[in-house]
Amino acid sequence: MFTGIIEESGRVAAFTPNTTGARLRIDCAIVRQDLHTGDSISVNGVCLTAVDLAPGSFSADLAPETLQRSNLGSLTAGALVHLERSMPANGRYSGHLVQGHVDGTGELVALDLLGDENWWLTLRVPPELDRYIVHKGSICIDGISLTVASLQNDLLAVTIIPHTYSVTAMREWRPGRRLNLEVDVIAKYVEKMIGART
Repeated sequence: MFTGIIEESGRVAAFTPNTTGARLRIDCAIVRQDLHTGDSISVNGVCLTAVDLAPGSFSADLAPETLQRSNLGSLTAGALVHLERSMPANGRYSGHLVQGHVDGTGELVALDLLGDENWWLTLRVPPELDRYIVHKGSICIDGISLTVASLQNDLLAVTIIPHTYSVTAMREWRPGRRLNLEVDVIAKYVEKMIGART
């Protein structure tokens, strides 16, 4: 379980495809300090299992489902990725309930400077996820816990504060980029419960 509060932007050291998936190696510092083999770690919002630990880096295996549903398959060496360790039981919940189970990807439409280092991020969401997104609700975008500021048709927008922009990989994002999306899991449970009663 995660909170969507990015601890560090790591850098992809290697992306190695194999027969049924791929292996990702990431250089990092902060999250590596107490990371152990088998620990869960969020990479761009995707819950992965840390393996092959080395000083200043770790690896993770990517299943075919992960490659299909997320943007991890398009990573190349040198790319920045958002990292977050799983939340300890005695930790403080600073973001929102994030499972690391990506529902799909959205397309970055624009990242516009509002002023005073604040940004307005607009992305196009797939129609099958739209029903789970509400104005002022929480959404996880590439592992970042954010609040929905605007919803118009298939366009979703969030405000990015200076701190978030400075500690994430957003400075490398360009229109057209695929961004991992995880909607609020509570909305999906509610839909299933209501559907079972009708």
